[in-house]
Amino acid sequence: INMKIVGVTACPTGIAHTYMAQEALEKECRRRGYDVKIETQGSIGIENELSQEEVDEADVVILAVAVLIEGEERFEEKTIFNADVNETISHPERVVDEAIKLVDK
Repeated sequence: INMKIVGVTACPTGIAHTYMAQEALEKECRRRGYDVKIETQGSIGIENELSQEEVDEADVVILAVAVLIEGEERFEEKTIFNADVNETISHPERVVDEAIKLVDK
């Protein structure tokens, strides 16, 4: 099954953890052969921004955020898994497992 996963990572300081969580999710999803794109909302603003088309095509959205994020309304029609940023960094496999459990494919 080819899953398409998109997400946003953001931590309070918007520095290390934002990018560590992004990297952990991307690595775990790629390892499984999933399509993945993770937007970061860090201290320097939004990077790797998700297009509405990418959001629309995604099976599930992972929000590994510890702060309010911009553009959350983009995901209102989607299945969302809210993840803890630190858990995402330490155990991305658990986060991805939990997220895909929400998708009835």
